[in-house]
Amino acid sequence: MALSAASTDATSLLEFRDVLSDDGTHLRVWTNDPGGVIDGPTVVLCNGLGTSPYCWPALLDPDCGVRVVSWNHRGVGGSDRPSDPSHVEIENFVEDGLSVMDHFGIDSAVLMGWSMGVNTMFELAARHPERVDGLFAVAGVPGDTFATMLAPLRLPHFVARNLTVNLARVMSVAGKALSPFSRRLPIGPRTVALLSHSGFMLPLRDPDLAEAAIKEFLTTPLDWYFHLALSTSRHARVRLSTISVPAMFVAGTFDVLAGARDMASAAARLEESTYVELCGTHFIQMEQPEVVHQLLLDFLEQVG
Repeated sequence: MALSAASTDATSLLEFRDVLSDDGTHLRVWTNDPGGVIDGPTVVLCNGLGTSPYCWPALLDPDCGVRVVSWNHRGVGGSDRPSDPSHVEIENFVEDGLSVMDHFGIDSAVLMGWSMGVNTMFELAARHPERVDGLFAVAGVPGDTFATMLAPLRLPHFVARNLTVNLARVMSVAGKALSPFSRRLPIGPRTVALLSHSGFMLPLRDPDLAEAAIKEFLTTPLDWYFHLALSTSRHARVRLSTISVPAMFVAGTFDVLAGARDMASAAARLEESTYVELCGTHFIQMEQPEVVHQLLLDFLEQVG
């Protein structure tokens, strides 16, 4: 992977469009194939909550061999907030994903999810199996995500869920006061280096793109972000008996936001599933982009 934001303008490798979702919400959607020249399969990315394309350095390599389409969550990165602020459940994100697929003329595709996006793609597969050819899950579980958080601490699920949900409640209230400060945080190489040696993240393959990703993330008001998080915390586990397509789970051993043990358990309950655990965190696709991307290519070949 040679891509670096210092030498390549990542935005030139992206095309953004505006799409109307079923309930009238305007979404900012994107693809890594602005010229329509990528010779490879199309993957629909259900991204991590409130995150951007810059969290996927491998997909911003013009030679990645995979055409990706995705969208920014409601109220994030140019997507409008819905007229009804309660319309930010996983079920609403499923409708957004279908609207994106329809816009690009995609009848069915492999879905790739990261973090809370794994909830979205499994829910979409359960509700609309005819639109899904396979499921590639990165650092995420098919529902009840908050119960799997803090996994390296080996807390019981109900304790982890209570702790993390209550923290999100506090931040959804305090976020409005904190957002002016978070937007002014000096994000640069030192900040990225500090984060990547904190244990929350491990050293990142492309610090420049990581810097862009963090800056983009902080443009979302914290109260709105945690409003989204609380809404998604209510998403129960998808009944895996309804899933009949191939799946691959890629977990990070030290992930504090989606437990590797729970990902392994979900993979074991699916008939046609593979589980891969890497030495990494919740940001494994930023820490080991080449490895995760090769796993994606292998999975796409398997799905065929």
